[in-house]
Amino acid sequence: MTMKTAIDHGDKPVIIPTNADFKGKQLDLFRSFLCNGAKERDMLSNTFDLWDSVPRYSVSRQAMDKERKVRGFLDLKEINFHYRGTPLKAIIQPARVREKKNGETKDYYPSANEELVEDALRKIAAEQQNAFFDKPNYRSGVVFTLYMLREELKNRGHARSYQQIVLSLNILARSTIEVRTVVDGKSGEGFAVNAYISGLSAVSRSTLADDPQAKWIVQFHPLVTQAIDSLAYRQYSYAQMMSHSTQIARWLHKQLSLKFTFASIATTFEMRYSTIKRDSALLDGYRRTTAAVEALDDAFAELKTGRVLMGFKKNLITGLRGKIDDAVYTLTPSLDFVAQAKAANKRASMNIEKTNTQNASELTKHR
Repeated sequence: MTMKTAIDHGDKPVIIPTNADFKGKQLDLFRSFLCNGAKERDMLSNTFDLWDSVPRYSVSRQAMDKERKVRGFLDLKEINFHYRGTPLKAIIQPARVREKKNGETKDYYPSANEELVEDALRKIAAEQQNAFFDKPNYRSGVVFTLYMLREELKNRGHARSYQQIVLSLNILARSTIEVRTVVDGKSGEGFAVNAYISGLSAVSRSTLADDPQAKWIVQFHPLVTQAIDSLAYRQYSYAQMMSHSTQIARWLHKQLSLKFTFASIATTFEMRYSTIKRDSALLDGYRRTTAAVEALDDAFAELKTGRVLMGFKKNLITGLRGKIDDAVYTLTPSLDFVAQAKAANKRASMNIEKTNTQNASELTKHR
C-alpha cells in the first residue's frame, strides 16, 4: 500500500492516524447513542453546536454560475450572522478546482452538495472504528472509501456519482473559512483560517478514480474537533434530516435539534423570518420578501410532513402599504421530535457524568 495525496492545497500532509487514535473515551462518547436497537441507531448522528450554526453552504450552484459570467471568478464571500446572540462574520474563500474535461480551472463555493457529503461523512464517523481523535495533535476525522460514502448518500436519497463525490471532496478541501467576531459593525478577532476539511488524502493500489475501495482519510474542521473534545454536540434524527428535499428544511431541522432542547407537547418554539434569513443566508437569493416567506412556509410544511413538527402558525408583521417586515412562526413539535429531544438530553447528561467519573478516577490514580 502506498500513500497518494489526493488533494494538495499547500498544507502539511495528513498524518496517518494510529490504532490508538481510533479508541478512547471521547470517541466512545461520540459513538454511543441513546436508542433502542440497531435500526434506531442507524437513524442517528451528531450535530455540532457552533459549526452547524455557521452559514457555510449558502450559495447555490446557479448563483455561482451567474457570478462567474459577470466576474469570471468567485470573490471572497462575507456573511454576517448571530450565534446564540453573538454577532459573527463568516469569510469564505472559494475553491479553485481544475476541470478534468478541459483542464481549465473553476471556482466553487461549498454548497448543498458539499453539505450532504459532510453530513454523510459525519454519519460514517459515528459508526464503529471509522472515526479517529488525536488529542496530542488536536485533530479528528474519518477513514472511509468512496463506495461507503456513495452508498450512504444513496441510501439517504441523495445518490451521487463517484466523480461528483470526488469533486465535492476537492471543494471541501480547497475552500477555506474564517469566523470573526463583529463589534460595532466591524470585524474583530477571528478563529484561524482553515479548510472546511483540514486534510484529505487517500491510500490506493491504483488510480483513485478507478478504485472505489481506496481508503480515504478526512480531517474535520478544528471546530468539529473542539466539539468532540468538549462534548458540544447532540444526537438527532439524521435520517429524518436527510429525507428533507430542501436545504432550508434541513437547516431548520438541525437548528431545532440544537436549540429546541426543552421540547414537549405543552411547549412551542418561536422562529422569525428575519432571524432565519440572517443566520442561514439561504433566503438571500429571493428578490421579493414574499417569495422568500413562501419558501420558508414550504420548508416548515415539509417538517410537518416529515413528522418533525405537529404544526405551525405564522403571524405576518406588515408595514406601509402591506409590505412584509417580518414573519413570526410558532412551532409545535411532533411526538417523534419530543422523544428525540428527551433522548438527546439524557445522552448529553450521561456523557457529562461519564466524563466527570473518568476524570475523578484518573485524578485518584495520580495521587
